[in-house]
Amino acid sequence: MSQDVLSLITTSLTAGGMALLLAAGAEDIATRLVSNRLSLALALCGVGLRSREGALWIAVPAALAVFVAAAFCWRRGWLGGGDVKLLGAAALFVPPARIPALLLATSLAGGALALLYLALAALPPPTAPLGAKAKPIPRLLRIERWRIRRHGPLPYASAIAAGAVFTLFR
Repeated sequence: MSQDVLSLITTSLTAGGMALLLAAGAEDIATRLVSNRLSLALALCGVGLRSREGALWIAVPAALAVFVAAAFCWRRGWLGGGDVKLLGAAALFVPPARIPALLLATSLAGGALALLYLALAALPPPTAPLGAKAKPIPRLLRIERWRIRRHGPLPYASAIAAGAVFTLFR
């Protein structure tokens, strides 16, 4: 294959993976679920990228280690199952040498997300209507405040997505 075709494949896999990460983050905010299809598609993008680099032999065990550590966190109730799969797929998507940066960026984004939710909990309830004519941002804030009052989980896939995108652009 020509160098231009290989470069196009790499660019397409990277752009596709980032779109999958953003979709997973948005889906988690909306439903508190992360589709297995998104995680699998992200992992396949990662396999393609790591194969292109010749680093698949180190990327798979490293991503598996991240997955196992995240599964331990799931067993303790600290992460959701979808977050575990997405984090494992994201670890395969980023270059193996960048996995520590991915974990740090994800942790920092998760901390910022937690602070945002603490701030939202302190705000007075919004007065905007919740019906079909409600504007999207006030509607989202009202739904999130409802989830906060019921001690619902954080949409941690959005932190994973932010951490992965930050890691790739850094």
